[in-house]
Amino acid sequence: MLAQQRRQAILERVRRTGGVRVAELVRDLGVSDMTIRRDLEVLADRGLIEKVHGGATAAGTGSTEEPGFADKSARQRAEKEAIARRAARLVQPGGAVALSAGTTTWALAHHLVEVPELTVITNSVQVADVFHRAGRTDQTIVLVGGVRTPSDALVGPVAVTAIRSLNVDTLMLGVHGMSPRAGFTTPNLLEAETDRELVAAARQLVVLADHTKWGTVGISTIARLDQAHVVVSDRGLPDDARAELSEHVGRLIIADPAGEAGPRAAAP
Repeated sequence: MLAQQRRQAILERVRRTGGVRVAELVRDLGVSDMTIRRDLEVLADRGLIEKVHGGATAAGTGSTEEPGFADKSARQRAEKEAIARRAARLVQPGGAVALSAGTTTWALAHHLVEVPELTVITNSVQVADVFHRAGRTDQTIVLVGGVRTPSDALVGPVAVTAIRSLNVDTLMLGVHGMSPRAGFTTPNLLEAETDRELVAAARQLVVLADHTKWGTVGISTIARLDQAHVVVSDRGLPDDARAELSEHVGRLIIADPAGEAGPRAAAP
């Protein structure tokens, strides 16, 4: 088990039971006492747990809170639709594009079904379903395997192995948060690992993030701000965020819901 996977498992146990003992984690996870204590120290330094004598207890879990897909799809719908419409204009017919999991990439998928001869790689069950329902014979859709998360992403070793063998023109990446210090982040350690492989597989990184993502920090960083070639956000993005992103990313695009008028994607 990788360190990230082990720490995710520890976090989940703390959230479920309220506390853990070092001895129990050593036995159940099959690693040394020193390794577990180091894991607990890392998690405590991030404010995710509180170390106590012989173990750890629950602390604030804001950076690991992961809403389900249906919950997230109801938030900032107009902004996400505007972002999706604008981002779709960056995809050319006949190209290979990867879409990460997320409700904004799901909205984007509804527009990409109109792009001919497209090859789509995704770790999102919801995104793959959009293309499956469209039934276009000139498009190739590849859904990687893996373990399903609350946001309907497929993550873990199976997903990582599949993605490592692929190369795509562009990755359309949905994120949980973005900040100058942490970059683009997610609350799920395994999803971050999978998303980093998607970033490595793509020649161009396009991040789709509505204005509420600015200043939000998940537990794990997917990419630095300066790794993004393009960030597509909405007009609610504050001036300081625009300045910061304009300085670090290749191009900042602000989508205007009023200027991106058209039929909206149906709710799941």
